[in-house]
Amino acid sequence: MQSVILLIFNSILLGLGLAMDAFSVSLVSGMREPHMPKSRMMKIAGTFAGFQFAMPMIGWICVKTIADTFREFQKFIPWIALILLVFIGGKMLIEGIRGKKEDEAEKEAGAGNLLMQGIATSIDALSVGFTMAELKVPEAIAEAVIIGAVTFGVCLAGIFIGRKAGDKLSDKATIFGGVILIAIGLEIFLSHML
Repeated sequence: MQSVILLIFNSILLGLGLAMDAFSVSLVSGMREPHMPKSRMMKIAGTFAGFQFAMPMIGWICVKTIADTFREFQKFIPWIALILLVFIGGKMLIEGIRGKKEDEAEKEAGAGNLLMQGIATSIDALSVGFTMAELKVPEAIAEAVIIGAVTFGVCLAGIFIGRKAGDKLSDKATIFGGVILIAIGLEIFLSHML
C-alpha cells in the first residue's frame, strides 16, 4: 500500500515538473485567444496531456526493448525541442511584430502547430521512460496516466490565466508568447547540454 501511495505522489510531482513547459504554451494560447471556446481549450489541454502520457510510455517501451538504439537517439532530444520551439516562437514573434489580425493568428494556431507544440514540450518526457525501467506494466501505465492527468489540469489552468491576461495584453500576447516559446526551447537545450 505504501509503495502505491509513493508511486502516486511521485507521479504527481513528476507530472507537475513535466507540465511546466506545456503550462507556459497554454498560457500563451489563452493570451492569444482571450475568447477561446471551451472545445478548443479541451483540445489544447488534451493534446498536451496526451503527449505527456505517451512520451514516458514510449521511453519505457524503448528501454524494455531497444535500449541501446534509443540511448543514441536521446542526445538529439534537446536539439529537436530547440528547433521546434524556436521555429514556432519565431513565427509568433514575426506575427506579433507585423500585427496580424486575430482571425489570421487563429488560423495559424491550427492542428499542425498544436501537434508540434505538443511534441516540443513533451519530448524531454521521453527521458522519464528511462527512470521508469524498473516498473511493471501496470505501474508504468499508472504513472503515465497520472502525468497526463496532471498536465491536463495544469494546461487548463494556464489557458484560463492566459485568457484573463489576454484581455488586457492582447496586442502584445503574440510577441510575449514567441519569446516564451524560444526561452523554453533554449532552457530545454541548455539543461540537457550542460
